[in-house]
Amino acid sequence: MSLNVVVEQLEAVFDQAYVDGTDDELFASGYLRGHFDLVIAKMEMNGETDPALIMPHLRAAVEQAKHELAPADQAHVQNLMAKLEGV
Repeated sequence: MSLNVVVEQLEAVFDQAYVDGTDDELFASGYLRGHFDLVIAKMEMNGETDPALIMPHLRAAVEQAKHELAPADQAHVQNLMAKLEGV
């Protein structure tokens, strides 16, 4: 599967949070979407086309920034990460 196809599938998970997510899911989606967009942009700039690299890069980005979030918010972000990994 191509990088673009996987990106579209993952973006659909973010979009769904805007449609029917709780306030916490909406927050997690917006927060994680920012990291996701940066990860994809960096991958494209580096010529990385393997979609299997998305989640490891995203996990690393979130781990580096976890100090930004309260523990409850971290849990919401981790729940959304689990949904993304299931795609």
